[in-house]
Amino acid sequence: MSAAPLPRIDAHQHFWALSRGDYGWLTPEMGAIHRDFGSGDLAPLLREAGIGGSIAVQAAPTEAETRYLLGIAATEPGVLGVVGWSDLEAPDAPAALRRLAADPLLVGLRPMLHDLPDDEWLLRPALLPAVEAMQALGLAFDALVKPRHLPHLLRFAEAHPGLAIVIDHLAKPAIVEGPSTRSWRGWAEGMAALARLPHVHCKLSGLITEAGPGWSLEGLRPYAERVLELFGPRRVIWGSDWPVLRLAGTYSGWWEATAALLASLPADDRAAILGGNAARTYLGKRGHKPC
Repeated sequence: MSAAPLPRIDAHQHFWALSRGDYGWLTPEMGAIHRDFGSGDLAPLLREAGIGGSIAVQAAPTEAETRYLLGIAATEPGVLGVVGWSDLEAPDAPAALRRLAADPLLVGLRPMLHDLPDDEWLLRPALLPAVEAMQALGLAFDALVKPRHLPHLLRFAEAHPGLAIVIDHLAKPAIVEGPSTRSWRGWAEGMAALARLPHVHCKLSGLITEAGPGWSLEGLRPYAERVLELFGPRRVIWGSDWPVLRLAGTYSGWWEATAALLASLPADDRAAILGGNAARTYLGKRGHKPC
């Protein structure tokens, strides 16, 4: 009997309601994304692409927003899990994590590292109890970083081999500068070092936002191909970064670009990237809804 096909999962999308008031980065200058976005906005996009479910990712550094997302996931069958936020430096962090993780729809946590003033924040000893609690609870660690953070993320990853780490948005390389530049070399070297660690994964997401309006498939291709080469098709996880991607394009445009970028891969590798890897990394250690 042949195995059932792997579900397609959008492993990186956001919901927000501006009236909640804790999205400090989301100002009127953000234009196309400065409005509320909910599950009713996302559902038709998922249906059009044949995607069975999604992972909602935090967009505000508050536990209140995490509980807001968990509330959406509790009532929306298409939201399979939530990557939330908690204060990992707090003295009571392990207890707070246990309270949040009592909801099996919490599948990971994401500190907003690229917004913190200390690039070496990840290496603070005060984080250790929270990181150990995350491992015990089966929560993934989403790393929202830029290339300058990669050496510090490497030290963190080496210190925590039992923690599933997912690098968001390919670590936001300078796609507008293109390959064969100093920025490319630094990014590629940092990603290569992290890829040697089997518990580190990478999201194929955020590319068109980094490339900006007017992005091209050929401009994205070197970055996608390098990540696939380094991490292999079983540690790359696809995500849309909707609605942030609206700053540079459309959901269908990124989905079509993804199909082109992965076209040369065998079908089982494409299926892993487009859903199987997300199911294993985020949902495998937690109770979750089928998609």
